[in-house]
Amino acid sequence: MTLRGARHSLIVRLVGLSLLLLLIVQAAGFAVVRASIDRNARSQIARALDIDENVWHRLLEQNADRLRQGSALLAADYGFRSAVNSDDEETIQSVLENHGGRIGASVTALLDTGLGLRALSAPEGGGDFRRAVGQVAPLLAGQAQASRIAVIGGLPYQFVMVPMRAPVVMGWVLMGFPVSQPLADEMRQLLAVDVALLVRGMDGALSVPVSTLAPEPLALLRREGVPTGELDTAQGVLLARASQLESVGGEVQALLLRSVDEVVAPYRQLQVLLAVITVVGLLLFAVGNGLMAQRVATPLRSLLAATQRLSRGEYDVPLAHMDRTDEIGNLARSFDRMRIDIGAQQSEIRRLAYWDRLTGLPNRERFREAVVAALAPGAQRVRPMAVLTLDLDRFKHVNDVLGYPFGDRLLQAVAGRLREQVVRPEDMVARLGGNEFAVLLQGADAAAALEVARRINHSFEDPLVFEDQNVDLSAAMGIACWPGDAEDADTLLSRSEIAMYAGKRQLSGPLRYDPALDSASAQTLSLLTELRHAVEHHELRLYLQPKIALHGQPGLAAEALVRWQHPQRGLVPPMEFIPFAEQTGFVRQLTLWMFEEVCRWLATPAARHLPLRVSVNLSTRDLLDPELCHRLAALLARYGVAASALCLEITESAIMDDPQRAEAMLNRLSEHGFKLSIDDFGTGYSSLAYLKRLPVDELKIDKSFVMGMESAGDDALIVRSTIDLAHNLGLTVVAEGVETQAILGHLRSLSCDEAQGYAISKPLPAADYLVWQTRQG
Repeated sequence: MTLRGARHSLIVRLVGLSLLLLLIVQAAGFAVVRASIDRNARSQIARALDIDENVWHRLLEQNADRLRQGSALLAADYGFRSAVNSDDEETIQSVLENHGGRIGASVTALLDTGLGLRALSAPEGGGDFRRAVGQVAPLLAGQAQASRIAVIGGLPYQFVMVPMRAPVVMGWVLMGFPVSQPLADEMRQLLAVDVALLVRGMDGALSVPVSTLAPEPLALLRREGVPTGELDTAQGVLLARASQLESVGGEVQALLLRSVDEVVAPYRQLQVLLAVITVVGLLLFAVGNGLMAQRVATPLRSLLAATQRLSRGEYDVPLAHMDRTDEIGNLARSFDRMRIDIGAQQSEIRRLAYWDRLTGLPNRERFREAVVAALAPGAQRVRPMAVLTLDLDRFKHVNDVLGYPFGDRLLQAVAGRLREQVVRPEDMVARLGGNEFAVLLQGADAAAALEVARRINHSFEDPLVFEDQNVDLSAAMGIACWPGDAEDADTLLSRSEIAMYAGKRQLSGPLRYDPALDSASAQTLSLLTELRHAVEHHELRLYLQPKIALHGQPGLAAEALVRWQHPQRGLVPPMEFIPFAEQTGFVRQLTLWMFEEVCRWLATPAARHLPLRVSVNLSTRDLLDPELCHRLAALLARYGVAASALCLEITESAIMDDPQRAEAMLNRLSEHGFKLSIDDFGTGYSSLAYLKRLPVDELKIDKSFVMGMESAGDDALIVRSTIDLAHNLGLTVVAEGVETQAILGHLRSLSCDEAQGYAISKPLPAADYLVWQTRQG
C-alpha cells in the first residue's frame, strides 16, 4: 500500500467509523420517535373510536326517539283511532302512509292486540316487510323504549313500536326507517369518521349497503369482510372498530374507521425536519472528523515512510515530529530509538550470519555466496576455479583430552596458518563449522589447487605450541574444480567434501574429486530408501547357516541371516544395507522381521519337533530399546515357540557402548529363557569383569582369528586361549569362518564346541536347511 493509500485508508476508516456510529444512534432515535408517534396515534385513534361508537349508538337512539314520537302522535290521533274503531281499512292505510311520510318512516304498520297485522304501509316488496314486521313486533311488545334492527332486502331498518290506548290497549303502531347513507354522512360530518354498515343475510352473503369509504377501501372491505383491527389500503392504514347491532333477518355490524395517516400527518413535518437536522449534523461531523483524522494521519505518514525505509534496510534517516510533546511525539521518539537499535542489531546479525565469531573467517553461508557469485553468469571467467575442503584429524581427541578452550585456540591457530598460505586477495579462507575449513581459489586449476593443498599440508608439519603443550597437526583435504568436476556452486562444494572424506578414509593426503568416490554412496543411499519398501513388500529372505557340534553334542543349530531379493538389482549382500540400517535406526525393524521369520519357520510342522536352536543377531540399538523383551515375548506367544529355541547374539562393541543398560537388558532376556551369545569375541575392548557379570551362555570367536589359524601362530594361540577361558567360565564356544577341513580338525583338537563356515555349508534358504540336515544324517 502506498503512503497516500494508507493515509486515505486511515482517514476513511476513522471518519467512516465515527459517521457509522453517529448514523446508528440517529437512526435508532429516528426509529424510536417514529414508533412512538405511530403508537400514540393508534392510541389516540382508539380513544376517538370509543367516542365514535358512543355517538353512533346515540344517533340510532335519537332516530328511534323520533320514530317513537311520531308513532305516539299517530296512536293518539283521534281520527286515526276512529278509523281503527270503524275498521275502515282504506282510511287506516291512508293515515299510515301520510303520517309515516311526514316523519320519514319507510314502514308504518297497525297491529291488533294480538300483534296481528291489520294494515301496512311499505315500499314495494311488501312480503319481506310483512315477514320483518312479524319478527320484530313480538320483540318490541312490552318494551316501550326499545328499538330493533331488521334486515329487509339487504338493507337494515330500525323499528319502534308504541301502544294505542282508548284507554285500554286497542292495538299497536309499528314504524321503521332505513339505516341509510344520510346517517353515515352525518357521522362523517360530525366526527370525521368513516362509517360502513356490513350486512350478512340469512344466505350468508355479505353486502355493504351504506359506506362513506372511498371506492378502493370499500372494494377491499366487500372482498375481505370484517377486518381484524385494521384495514391496510393503498391510501394508508385504517383502524377499524366493529359494533354489532341486534338484528333479525340477518347480521348487521357498524364499522367505524379512522385513518392513521391523517393523525400522523402533522408529525411527518417534524420527522422531515429531524431528518434534515440529522443529515446536516452528519455532514458537520464528517468534516470535523476528517480534519481531526487528517491531523492525526499527517505525523503517521512519516512513521509509515520510516517503516518502509527500515524494510529496505535504511537505518540512517531519523524520524520527524520528535519535537512534539504529545503522544505522537512520544511514539516518534520511541520509534526512532527502535530504528537505532534495529540498525545495530542488523549489523550484528549480518556479522554473525556471514562470519565465524571464533576465527573471524567467513562462515559456510558467506563462503557459499562467494562461490555462487564467482559462478554467476555475469561473473564467469575463462579462468578455472577450485574449492579445497579441509578437515582436521583427531580434533575430537584434542577436545576430550585438553578441553574445549584449548580446542578453540587450536582452531584460531589453524585459521592463522591458512591465511598465511592463501595470500591472493581474490581467494577466500572460511570455516565451514567444527574443525572443517574451506579455501576458494579463483583462477586455479587442479594442479594449482594441489600445490596449495601440499603447501598447507607442509605448514602443518610444524607442531603448534600452546604454553607447555605441543600439538601435531594433520588434515584430510579434498579438491573439486570448476568446470570439470561440477556445474554449480552446491555441487562443487559437495564434491569437494566427498573428496575430503575419501581422503580421510584412505589416508592418502590431498585428494581430487573423482566420480568413482561417491557412486557407491549414491547407490547405497538409493538402497536405503528402498529398504522400507522391501520389508513391506516381502522382498527380504530368511537364510540359515548350519552349525555342527564337534564332539557329538545332541541337538541342531544354525545362524539366521537376511538377504534382500531386489526386483531389479537381484540379491543384495547384507553388507550393502545392514551398516546403514544400523546408522539410521531401521535395524530395529530388521531385527523384528528376522525374529518373526525365525519363529514362523520354527512353528512349521517340519521344524516344530526338531531339537533345533537358531541364533539371531541383536544390534546396539536393539539393546537400548526398553520394549525389546515385550516385543520378542509377544512374537514367541503368537507362534507358540519356546524361548530356549533361540539364541541371541550380541557383539562386544554393542555391549560396551553402554555397559550398564546392556547388562540390564541381557539379564531381562536371560530371565525370559533366551540363550545369549557374545559375537565377534576378541575384536572389542570388553573387560573380563563385565564378561564375568553378563548372563551369557556362549562365546563366538571372530572369524578373523579362526581363518588365520593355519598361517599365523598368534591367531591359533588366541583361539586356544579363548576356548580355555570360555570353558573355565562355564561357557560353550562357537568358531565362525571355518573355511577348510584342516581348520575344522584343529578346532576339534582344541575342544571347541561348535563350528560354522563354508567348510561346513554356506548360508541356505530356510526351505533348504532341513534338506541339508537330512543329508548329513
